[in-house]
Amino acid sequence: MPQIAAIICTHNRENYLGAAIDSLLAQECDDFEVLVVDNGSTDRTKEVVESRLSHPRLKYVYEPVLGLSVARNTGARETSAPILAYLDDDAEASSQWLRVLIEAYHSHEKLAIAGGKVTLIWSGGIAPPKWISPDMAAGLGAYDLGDRVVYIDKPSLTPRGLNYSLRRTFLEQMGGFDANLGRIGKKLLSNEELYMTELALQHGWQVAYLPDALVAHNVAPERLKPGWFLQRSWWQGVSECYREEVAGRTGIAQLGRGGERLLRGLYKALKYINDPAVRFDNLAYAYGQIGYLTEVIKVMLMLGGKSSS
Repeated sequence: MPQIAAIICTHNRENYLGAAIDSLLAQECDDFEVLVVDNGSTDRTKEVVESRLSHPRLKYVYEPVLGLSVARNTGARETSAPILAYLDDDAEASSQWLRVLIEAYHSHEKLAIAGGKVTLIWSGGIAPPKWISPDMAAGLGAYDLGDRVVYIDKPSLTPRGLNYSLRRTFLEQMGGFDANLGRIGKKLLSNEELYMTELALQHGWQVAYLPDALVAHNVAPERLKPGWFLQRSWWQGVSECYREEVAGRTGIAQLGRGGERLLRGLYKALKYINDPAVRFDNLAYAYGQIGYLTEVIKVMLMLGGKSSS
């Protein structure tokens, strides 16, 4: 039984997938396996994996039901490793990534979730646009809490899903990833990691940021457009509504919370109108609150219809 399983859940990312797999097969670690969960891909994903299947550590799994959380749960079932490390299909792990994670879990028996620093790879020499603030860069995967280990006590600081690991016993205790959270095809749902961190802290587990568990994330050119950020922010709002529903925090108060955040975003966009990065950051935030409020109203109408019937 390997100490750790590195799992890539992939959907139509043939251009980046090979580099992600190669970064895992080159790990400075003696006891690991690599699983690629093909989540209903229609491109050359299978061929990319098959060209590397001669490596004894690599395994290919096909999961036809679309959804990142579904694929993650499939990956967890396909290995017996006690530590599960998830790497995005467009990311590249540093050579010590798995070793740093193993050492952390072995040293702290209450550690449930751990992830590391994430830097960005700008493809083809593309420079980041001036309207992308540091907060917006986080939407592209950037994650940096400094150069020291941090034990996280706020779900909002949770490690990024592209560089993310869990202890198997914790994941099983929580019943796996919630299939209603996490990206599903082109629906940019999220918050599955944030929700897991919330559960870990509630149940007395530890969540850690490990700066040496370094991963680099490729920034796809199509993501460097304002429309992509607005769409992502909208789905972030929808995801937040669902997370509150799961946590039992639904009700009329959601309208107040979403309305206050919407006004705050618009106010700050006007306040910093001469700063393109801060202005767009707040406009995207406000747009996400519209997505949140739309979903809140939809849920309230649905629940109202059920109660009247």
